[in-house]
Amino acid sequence: MLTKIGLLGYGNVGAGVARLVKTEAQLLDDKLGWPLSLVKAVVRNLSANRGFASDPGVLTTDPHEVVGNPEIQVVCELMGGIEPARTLILEALSAGQHVVTANKALLATHGIEIFKKAAEANRDVMFEAAVAGAIPVIRTLKEGLTANRIQSLYGILNGTTNHIISRMSKDALTFQEALAESQAAGYAEADPSSDIDGLDAAHKLVLLSALAYGVLPRLEDIHVEGISLLEPVDFAFASEFGYVIKLLAISCLHDGHGPLEVRLHPAMIPSGHLLAGVNGVMNAIMIRGHASGDIFLSGPGAGMMPTASSVVGDIIEVARSHLSMASTLRPPLLGWRNLKAEAVMPMSEALLGYYLRFAVLDKPGVLSAISGVFGRHNISLAQVIQKGQDPRTGLVNLVMLTHRALERDLQAAVAEARKMETVGDTRLIRVEESL
Repeated sequence: MLTKIGLLGYGNVGAGVARLVKTEAQLLDDKLGWPLSLVKAVVRNLSANRGFASDPGVLTTDPHEVVGNPEIQVVCELMGGIEPARTLILEALSAGQHVVTANKALLATHGIEIFKKAAEANRDVMFEAAVAGAIPVIRTLKEGLTANRIQSLYGILNGTTNHIISRMSKDALTFQEALAESQAAGYAEADPSSDIDGLDAAHKLVLLSALAYGVLPRLEDIHVEGISLLEPVDFAFASEFGYVIKLLAISCLHDGHGPLEVRLHPAMIPSGHLLAGVNGVMNAIMIRGHASGDIFLSGPGAGMMPTASSVVGDIIEVARSHLSMASTLRPPLLGWRNLKAEAVMPMSEALLGYYLRFAVLDKPGVLSAISGVFGRHNISLAQVIQKGQDPRTGLVNLVMLTHRALERDLQAAVAEARKMETVGDTRLIRVEESL
């Protein structure tokens, strides 16, 4: 018995997969019961240095030496992007090949089409590496928590932004200083927009929501907010109030039963919460099941070998099912027989607490005027502090924590307050207490 695999893409992760398959061949054989063999790997440039030397004849520039190759049972798509990855995956499934992918953006936007094709072809699509690197959250949701109705899911899903936030919090760096440091350390790309704007984590959140609730949200329906507007003073105030700031991915059933609430944005969380201690490039997910209670998973969310670890784990899972279930109907790929594409709750309906920071003129009546605005919009203030005059402008920071309020009311109040002549820059960060 031999399971043969082909790689579409031989970059950082692809080279890691090749390394594990070759250097840990005996370990994998002992666990699986038969060996894995890397037959072909598709590259753009045959002469490029890849960090791990492949066996002679493995590299090719023709993807159809992998896709549709009757020798290859498992196709690993590690090239990224939407096309040609989408077309090649659909072709592989039609040809009777199983697929392992780390392509979160593709599955978040074309997941329904791909999973439908896989079901029609009675083939697997595995994607553990697409969400949180080495953390086995996909398998946990699909298998370990099958008996649970998932009530909520909170996650730190991007190591780059978590590293930047951690540095801003620890040493009061500005966003630009922390970003430059992250880039110098190799954690942030030259163009970090997908990370710092929240898109990378949002793609992962879409997939986790599908696994948890059987609903694949549309990316355009999710409130996505990045970290570039955070300032060191906000971390200082958060600490004073007993919070830390994280870029938090949130998926939960509103009021415990519905509709589905899905959003991603900076959030203040209690400093004693497990997620508050997740720093640097680490990722973490907190899952609450009705029977299991809270499950906390944490680990490296990216990198050559952590991601390759999840890819090879999926290959082994496919190899096992290929042998034991080759002639039978496979269970639903996401743990749900019908993957819904229903709308999620609008962000305007979210009921949350808020941190607000206004730069205001230091003169009598300002606090009363702003408080009046919030009162007219049915927003109750929990705490108010005023300090920190800027000698250049004469403005002071007026900081407020609100009780829970509807997002639409809060946004209306902030918009009205910003029109006041005594109010300058404003910052808003949501507060999560019910994790």
